[in-house]
Amino acid sequence: MEKNLPSMPSSDTSLIAALVIPCFNEELALPLSSKRLIDTLDQLVMHHQCSERSFILFIDDGSTDKTWHIIQGLIKNQPNGMMGIRLAANVGHQAALLCGLNFAKDRCDFAISIDADLQDDLGVIPEMIAKHREGADLVLGVRQSRGNDSWFKKTSAMAYYKLAKRLGVNLVEDHADFRLISRQSLEHLNSFSEVNIFLRGLVTLLSSSTAIVKYHRQDRIAGESKYPFIKMLALSWNGITSFSTFPLRLISLLSLLVFICTLAMIIYAVVGFFQGAALPGWASTVIPLYFLGGVMLLSLSIIGEYISKIMVESKRRPRYLIKEVL
Repeated sequence: MEKNLPSMPSSDTSLIAALVIPCFNEELALPLSSKRLIDTLDQLVMHHQCSERSFILFIDDGSTDKTWHIIQGLIKNQPNGMMGIRLAANVGHQAALLCGLNFAKDRCDFAISIDADLQDDLGVIPEMIAKHREGADLVLGVRQSRGNDSWFKKTSAMAYYKLAKRLGVNLVEDHADFRLISRQSLEHLNSFSEVNIFLRGLVTLLSSSTAIVKYHRQDRIAGESKYPFIKMLALSWNGITSFSTFPLRLISLLSLLVFICTLAMIIYAVVGFFQGAALPGWASTVIPLYFLGGVMLLSLSIIGEYISKIMVESKRRPRYLIKEVL
């Protein structure tokens, strides 16, 4: 059952803040990060940057370790400034974060989302709040440096942002999920109903009143990353196919290219046959066969990706199920 929930936001100049923290198997990081989060919120309240009714909201995304047990302990020790949501199953970082934002929207004036590993800098939160008070509905945390990320991760991330921009996906470079969202923008976010969630693309549609705060990315506080390369690749591909139809248009361009190449091969085969410079039937059969086969498989895989999204969206399954709220 819900207990000690903050009341609805008032017209007071002291704004209610919600720190929204998605967690998945964070038993090593959470005891350390929770202390820093509590200290940060206490400092914000002390300096009158947010209301005393501000709170921290943890979302346990179906963890298989002691994450939920730790969250229960935190809420027991500090019930008025802590809330916890336990999801029925693991639904992924984006859906878990969306759950927290939707839950917090009626209980705060603005929400700040940050991962439990605290690689994002808590020290810039006062600057975020200041920009929000100046009128920004969205304040995006943008990485000025990527800490100890490997050369491959830095290079692949840079390449992805450039590719996404060329494909028409409106992303803020080096912005992940560290952001401040006003209550009005939270309401707007709640109106999006797609199952395939990519918040980094959706937030740019919520408001034109946007500010940026730059920070240096920190090392992970404890534990291992929950976003290895394969998961990052899947998230990146989901972002492109959720916001761009260019891959489908690319198939049309490939078809035109195949037609031109096939026509050139026909001319080459005919000329070679009459000059006796080519084995009859080989050039005109084998090369186009392999080329067309590869293009067809690529085209079918891209079309299949979009069809799979249509199938998932048409089922209208809930994006998450809440098992317990503290």
